[in-house]
Amino acid sequence: MTELLPLLSAALLAGLLGSAHCLGMCAGISGLFAVSSEISSLRAQMPFALAYNLGRVCSYAFLGVVVATFGSVIVKASPGLAGGIRLLSGTIIILVGLKVAFDIRFLNIVEKMGTTLWSRIAPLAKRLVPVTSLPKAFGLGLVWGWLPCGLVYSMLLIAATSAQPIQGAFVMIAFGLGTLPTMLLTGLGAAKVSAFMRRRETRLGMGLLIIALGVLTIAMPASRLLRFTG
Repeated sequence: MTELLPLLSAALLAGLLGSAHCLGMCAGISGLFAVSSEISSLRAQMPFALAYNLGRVCSYAFLGVVVATFGSVIVKASPGLAGGIRLLSGTIIILVGLKVAFDIRFLNIVEKMGTTLWSRIAPLAKRLVPVTSLPKAFGLGLVWGWLPCGLVYSMLLIAATSAQPIQGAFVMIAFGLGTLPTMLLTGLGAAKVSAFMRRRETRLGMGLLIIALGVLTIAMPASRLLRFTG
């Protein structure tokens, strides 16, 4: 459990701080507003927004189970690869921070890796819009959870280093919960929140914090590698 806590903390903080990056994924925001456009009041809107985001987090959890299953097999076969995977995930987190802070788009290549799969899944969303029921809102969230995103991919790399599939799910749930406040408020039409998250100063501050998180993610396996080589 003690080894899982740093992974959960990194995932939760990356989700919270990376919300500015999430807002840049226009398709995801369009999905949120597709949900809210069918609801007449904030009180009625809340269950739909929660259902949407619950679906999104469920997709993250499923992906966490999948990558952790493969990751555990690989790590058991070659234990030395665990540190290398953690280094790679930390590097991608740093790239996310650079994108958020300075709009440096290194992650475009990473995000394009999932476009083929996304092109097959995305048409399902059209069948769920307009959103007129909670199951449709949940289903739309399930679909949007597969949207190609460098931040999600970096978290999946972290989840892959966990010891068990259930721990991989927990890592991705922590990440999803981190993104929830901003995504939920934006989906409810909180324009001030969206405007604040898009401010240059906000994105710079969050981006630098994400970079620091990536450095911390790299620090532990890097220090072990240095001690080993020394």
